[in-house]
Amino acid sequence: MKYVDLSLPLENDDAWSPWWARNRVTYQGHKFGAFVIRFLFGAKKQHLKTGLGWANENIALSTHGTTHMDAPWHYGPECEGRPAKTIDQVPLEWCHGPGVVLDIRHVDTNSSATLDDVQSALTKIGHTLSPGEIVLIRTDNDQQWGSRDYYSSGPGVSAEATRWLIDQEIKVMGIDAWGWDAPLAEQAKAARDSKRSDVFWSAHYVGVEKEYCHMERLANLDQLPSTGFTVCAFPLKVKGGSAGPARVVAMIDEASS
Repeated sequence: MKYVDLSLPLENDDAWSPWWARNRVTYQGHKFGAFVIRFLFGAKKQHLKTGLGWANENIALSTHGTTHMDAPWHYGPECEGRPAKTIDQVPLEWCHGPGVVLDIRHVDTNSSATLDDVQSALTKIGHTLSPGEIVLIRTDNDQQWGSRDYYSSGPGVSAEATRWLIDQEIKVMGIDAWGWDAPLAEQAKAARDSKRSDVFWSAHYVGVEKEYCHMERLANLDQLPSTGFTVCAFPLKVKGGSAGPARVVAMIDEASS
């Protein structure tokens, strides 16, 4: 079995992330651990086998601040006329299943993949979607990780294509870009210019009409075959959460490939 990590690292990113998207990891080393043990329990250095204590980290981040799965609650308070599921209510069986990679690298970085783009990508790999598969959209935008461009480039997936994927009984889909929609600044400009309410965040808002989850900030989709692998994507069980950070992994059975 070959394992491919589809998650970005969780790290201090204040050197290049915009202020509204920063993560913070505070590292507490083994010497500090020894100090904590002495402070809390009175055990001194000579009472510790290595003379050192435990290491620890404190993390401050948004539930959307790293590789994560969005719950229906993220898109709106209701879904299909009922209270939308929060991330702790998402069925676990949605989060594990056969994976399919669709390559949309040809789509302009400021645009969204159309229904034709998605269907053409399926035709190219000769695959028909089945209920319960997890569809991963490859843009290679994860290669921008570590630069400001990561947050302002796409492409994303259109509302029409998203709706069609859900109609194929796909409950979970994901993308290796910052967001599922096209870049937000581009959408906002288009919405202002057109004075329309169906432009900004249009693919996300599909989740108000039809129940689904999508993952954002995936990585390493270029290391996967188009089909023939399994995706494991269990999000953190954040009570009432709109999303959950996830360690997303692909498993490829090399014996059968």
